[in-house]
Amino acid sequence: MRFVSWNVNGIRACVKKGFDESFAQLDADIFALQESKMQKDQLIVNTPGYHQYWNYAIKKGYSGTAIFTKKEPLDVKLGMGIEEHDQEGRLISLDMGEYYFITVYVPNSQNELKRLDYRMKWEDDFRSFTGELAKKKPVIVCGDLNVAHKDIDLKNPSSNHQNPGFTDEEREKFQNLLDSGFVDSFRYKYPDLEEAYSWWSYRFNSRERNAGWRIDYFLVSEEAKDKIVDAKIHTEIYGSDHCPVELEIDL
Repeated sequence: MRFVSWNVNGIRACVKKGFDESFAQLDADIFALQESKMQKDQLIVNTPGYHQYWNYAIKKGYSGTAIFTKKEPLDVKLGMGIEEHDQEGRLISLDMGEYYFITVYVPNSQNELKRLDYRMKWEDDFRSFTGELAKKKPVIVCGDLNVAHKDIDLKNPSSNHQNPGFTDEEREKFQNLLDSGFVDSFRYKYPDLEEAYSWWSYRFNSRERNAGWRIDYFLVSEEAKDKIVDAKIHTEIYGSDHCPVELEIDL
């Protein structure tokens, strides 16, 4: 099975930049979006052969997630069931029978880390949420987790230390999530591969210089790691400041 995740940084803008062509080219069994920045009925995204599920933020033009899946899930859940966290459309989970599939857009800690405390609460609650599901069957988590885990995962670790997405606190929470029973599929397949990034600032020609960060992930339950076939970062696909990431797995 092939799964794809993409922070599109506004699906309405991304559609104008070739989303439909990229979607068809990748031909995923499940295709997940983050940062859709859309309200219901603002855009019809044509995905023949796929069931669509959207989670919209209350605030217009902000956050939001979506999943397109060829196979109809047994159940769909929007959010964590925690009102504090469920106002921004950041999470969708599907019960696919043999496994759970989650797409998530983790809150950014923002300038001057003004949302770091909230981010820490989110991380703890998300880890609890995935932990409960993992008691039943394997879980696949994908999305923009808004953290570069190790120095290898961004171009300039020294100058970015304690900036949003590379604070000690965020990295520790990500490690806690892995320690709770998940594997970072890309690092599982390519533990030492350098300069492999999924997000680049629009400033300073960052993408052309490949001065990026790897903050988009597929995490797989530890028990299913041996079923990972490959993990890819589609740096050749444009349309957003992020590029799609892919997991091929034999579940």
